[in-house]
Amino acid sequence: MTSLRKLGSSDLEVFPLALGGNVFGWTADQEQSFAVLDAYTAAGGNFVDSADSYSAWVEGNQGGESETIIGKWIEARGNRSDVVIATKVSQHPDYQGLSAANIKAAADASLRRLGTDHIDLYYTHFDQPEVPVEEIIGALDELVRAGKVRHIAASNISAERLQESLDFSDREGLARYVALQPHYNLVSRDTYEGGLENVAERSGLAAVPYYALASGFLTGKYRPGTTVDSARAQGAARHLETERGQKVLMALDEVARAHDAEVATVALAWLAAQPTVTAPIASARTVEQLPALLEVAELRLTEEELGKLTRASA
Repeated sequence: MTSLRKLGSSDLEVFPLALGGNVFGWTADQEQSFAVLDAYTAAGGNFVDSADSYSAWVEGNQGGESETIIGKWIEARGNRSDVVIATKVSQHPDYQGLSAANIKAAADASLRRLGTDHIDLYYTHFDQPEVPVEEIIGALDELVRAGKVRHIAASNISAERLQESLDFSDREGLARYVALQPHYNLVSRDTYEGGLENVAERSGLAAVPYYALASGFLTGKYRPGTTVDSARAQGAARHLETERGQKVLMALDEVARAHDAEVATVALAWLAAQPTVTAPIASARTVEQLPALLEVAELRLTEEELGKLTRASA
């Protein structure tokens, strides 16, 4: 049994790979999504990441499709107490921003779609610097005190605003962020390392990186001369044009061969081994894509291998 990891200073214990729910209701329909969720939890997974805006960008969608599918799955399986559900506020077409009123209304809407009375981890999806941290934290604290949210977290926020938020929580004795969801992977390190990572480390926050596989580039399926059938192919393939991308692929291939592992597993294992990182997020459109992701829970890279990947990605 894979050991769970403690999420920052919270009482939540999570599998070392968070299952991304961004594909549910987008490239995976309800049946496919249920199959992926079933396979993930059967392997010991318990940490599902969503947002109230997933997947509003798809023609005909309203936003909230991912939460609705997760909610129906929880109801069908009767497993709410076994799963840590994370979702986010600020980007739903009907609930834009981080005003206190919007945070509370959006949380209620998420709870309805999820078919539950509490959200385990509630993120501010994109910070709004024009909204005082006092208003944001105050609203989140009310949700925690009401029992609607167990723990709060932040995503897409500057190091300065994150520190300001933590200081306010500490000063006023209000709910405090326990996790941070940064953009972080082998071909995007400066989006987290430095200021944000320093705040997370100092404050005991758990990092739960998104784009952990760089929109699929770090699965190794994007190679010169290949065409990949994916909604995210264009974003992933651009890394092939960079020297860093090519060096990272070469290093990943080498380490993967040494472990007889998938390239994606090695990329996630490097991320999972970084200071402050508790669980990278990765999504699977099909059950067949899951094993390479789940293997991160078992793969241990040597210091030499970690160093090789770190140097290649510099």
